[in-house]
Amino acid sequence: MTETPGLLGASEIRRLATALGVRPTKKLGQNFVHDANTVRRIVELADVRGDEPVLEVGPGLGSLTLGLLAAGARVSAVEIDPVLAGRLPTTVAEHAPEAAARLDVLERDALRLRADELPVEPTALVANLPYNVAVPVVLHLLAELPSLRRALVMVQTEVADRMAAEPGSRIYGVPSVKLAWYGRARKVASVSRSVFWPVPNVDSSLVAFERTAPPEGADRDAVFTAIDAAFAQRRKTLRAALASWAGSGERAASVLTAAGIDPATRGERLTVEQFAEVVAAAAKV
Repeated sequence: MTETPGLLGASEIRRLATALGVRPTKKLGQNFVHDANTVRRIVELADVRGDEPVLEVGPGLGSLTLGLLAAGARVSAVEIDPVLAGRLPTTVAEHAPEAAARLDVLERDALRLRADELPVEPTALVANLPYNVAVPVVLHLLAELPSLRRALVMVQTEVADRMAAEPGSRIYGVPSVKLAWYGRARKVASVSRSVFWPVPNVDSSLVAFERTAPPEGADRDAVFTAIDAAFAQRRKTLRAALASWAGSGERAASVLTAAGIDPATRGERLTVEQFAEVVAAAAKV
C-alpha cells in the first residue's frame, strides 16, 4: 500500500506505536486507521469546510486528525490516553507543520467533556469511536454542545444500524429514539476491517447525523425517562411497560389513549414525537 505524504500509513502507524510503547487495548476500543483513502473518504463524507471548528474524539495516533487538518479544519482533539494525547501535537508538527496552529489537544474522557473546556464551539463532530461507548458519547456531546450541527462517526455496524433504525424495525430502540430527539441519523458507508490496526473482529460503518429541532415544548429528561421505561421491557405492550412509570397499568392506558396511542402498541412503534406526546398527556391525566 502506498503511503500518502502528510497522512499516516500502515508502517508509520506501527513505528509510532512501537516508539510510544502503545499496545492497542480493547478496553479503550483502540483500532487505528492506517489507510489514507479511508481517511480522505471520511473527511469528504463529513463535508468538512475550510477553517471549520471540528471536534474529534479518540484521535489515537493522528490518522484522521491529519486528514481533517489537510481539509482546513480547526481541530479540537479529545483523547483519553495520556501517551497518545501527549504525542499528537508532535505528529502533526512533523507531518503537517503548517497546520499545527489549528490543532488543540485535550486529554479528557469525552463522556465528561464540558463545553467550556473547548477553545472554540465546534460545528461538526468527526470521530472513530470506541465501540463500547459510541452511543453514550454521541448523546452526551449533542446535549453538551448545541453548536454541533452535524456529525460523521465510525462505529460498529450493529451500533450504526441501531442508531439509524426507523420506528417499527426490530432493532429500533433507545439509541434510535434518543438520537432522533436531536436530529436525523443515517448509515452512509461501510468500512473494511483491513484498514485498521489491529484488525477488529467486528465490521464498521459510518453514520452521518444532521441536527434538527426537538419536539416543540417537550422536556428532554422527562421524554428520555419514558423512553427508557418503554424499552426496559420491549416485548411488553406499552400499557405494561409504562405501568411503573405512570403509576399503574390503568393510568398508563389512560395516558396512552389520551396521547392517541393504542395501549397494546409496543415501544418500537413510537417516534420520538409520540413519546413527547405521551409525556405531555401524563401531565394532564
